[in-house]
Amino acid sequence: MQLKDKVAIVTGGGRGIGRGISERFLEEGAKVVIAQRQPLEGKLSADPKVVYVPADLSDSSSFELIVNTAKECFDGLDILVNNAGIMFEKPLSEMGVEEWDLMMAVNLRAPAFLAKAALPLMQQRGGGSIVNIGSIEGEGSNPDHAAYCASKAGVHGLTRALAVDLGKHGIRCNGIAPGWIKSDLSDDYINAQEDAENAWKGLHQMHPIGRVGTPRDIGDIAVHLAGDQAGFLTGQIIVVDGGRTAKLPLPF
Repeated sequence: MQLKDKVAIVTGGGRGIGRGISERFLEEGAKVVIAQRQPLEGKLSADPKVVYVPADLSDSSSFELIVNTAKECFDGLDILVNNAGIMFEKPLSEMGVEEWDLMMAVNLRAPAFLAKAALPLMQQRGGGSIVNIGSIEGEGSNPDHAAYCASKAGVHGLTRALAVDLGKHGIRCNGIAPGWIKSDLSDDYINAQEDAENAWKGLHQMHPIGRVGTPRDIGDIAVHLAGDQAGFLTGQIIVVDGGRTAKLPLPF
């Protein structure tokens, strides 16, 4: 029960990586405010320690609503997980300003200004922990991901900056850079390949650990970063990718 009686906000906490984080937080004793556009499904929707806030993170008016919900329902805030994000593939030559701005609004502006909105409540608690979900694409790139990579590199930079600025308030800020994490979307992508069996084989071989990640893998790291055992850890980006980015490709 590393997070017993802690109050957390998890954006996008009902699906994919966010759900893995929410479920692990609940297992460790936290109360969780989940902010996302889609309604909650399954056991999360019935858990008395979960409050759902319908929110569009491209709309800056949602930030105060989310934070105020934590205050009204659970009387405070200890942990903020900026997980929600969007991604699309498009070369810069075909991208519109509106598409670029939407990526930055959801992936980068929302984490920054949610942290701003959360600051007073965390100060009242004497400190807190912010966990930003970045990406290995904040360090490298896949083709046609210019906007996504820029937004996630920004999240990594924001994480370090908040650690420097908020440490005096007892607030730590760290980031997680996930690699390939299993989800319905990623499964559909691999299964749609012409030779899906070999595609899965190749994907697993990319990872020294021999498999892709799961939302729970990210949830486990988020629990540690959010908890008191990581009290001297701040300003760090933890790459969680099964060794994928540590492995140099061979030309044969």
